[in-house]
Amino acid sequence: MDTVTPLLELRASTKRFVRKPDAAAKIARLFGASVPSRTVHAVDDVSLAVRPGEVVGLVGESGCGKSTLGRMAAGLQALSEGERWWQGENAELRRRRLSASEHRRDMLGVQMIFQDPYASLNPRMRVRQIIGEAPVAHGLVDAKDQEAHVAALMQKVGLDAGFMRRFPHQFSGGQRARIGIARALAVRPRLLICDEAVAALDVSIQAQVINLFMALREELALTYLFISHDLGVVRHISDRVVVMYLGRVVESAGADALFGQPLHPYTEGLLAEAPKLEVRKKAFVAIQGEIPSPLNPPRGCHFHPRCPRAMRRCAEEVPALARVAGDRWVACHLVERMGGA
Repeated sequence: MDTVTPLLELRASTKRFVRKPDAAAKIARLFGASVPSRTVHAVDDVSLAVRPGEVVGLVGESGCGKSTLGRMAAGLQALSEGERWWQGENAELRRRRLSASEHRRDMLGVQMIFQDPYASLNPRMRVRQIIGEAPVAHGLVDAKDQEAHVAALMQKVGLDAGFMRRFPHQFSGGQRARIGIARALAVRPRLLICDEAVAALDVSIQAQVINLFMALREELALTYLFISHDLGVVRHISDRVVVMYLGRVVESAGADALFGQPLHPYTEGLLAEAPKLEVRKKAFVAIQGEIPSPLNPPRGCHFHPRCPRAMRRCAEEVPALARVAGDRWVACHLVERMGGA
């Protein structure tokens, strides 16, 4: 698989947000006080590759940077450092090579499906406009064919095409999620980035939408970056899983390998907390402590303040994300490089 050119790749990518000074800080500066800027380290030197046709699951606790990384991958969030590659070419160089219209159409190859299927839909637009506006605007579909295009997409995602003149508030949560999927598919993308796309849905509806994702993958040869905190969903849908903690990737492996034998202590803790039907009379032990603030992340390994096996080295030296075996990568001083645990 390493010989396959990734469809999408982030290389040593970093994203920092500088918080603007509040009123008190501005007043203090007027009187000559030194008030340092506060920087949120959302994503810290992350490399990620998504190969054609695969489903990559991206997991981690809330606040670890998953959504920011997804937006960077989609091109919605500029990188502070690093490179974004699309179809084997540096995205910035690709943009310069293409004309403005070609670049806009090229950007349609990556589409994002958001967590809240209501907030991400314009409440003043009818479903026909929500789904059919972009393909007409970008010249993918003639205006006279818009209604037929929307009808076909609605049927593909399991919606009645007769409802295309309704507004988003006239649909259930599961139906709105399907509208969001149809909108993404309308511009014929190659890659879908799903940011907690089923988190807001009831469990029974989640299963239906997940099955829809898998059916569309086979029918349309889609590639997915599936961002979720639900390990059960990720295990079911993913070929490969990437685990993030406080802006860094700590482990990456095939889904079966990672769920069968996690190597990083954080991954072990996440899987231990996940509910399992087969485990009975087992005491629940949560990962100790709270996730540190991205305004002031710990030195060394970000996980060391909560790690039950932390060493002095963990507090001083950042562990490199290194290959352990095959397509398995781990960032942990406890794991022997190139030789497994």
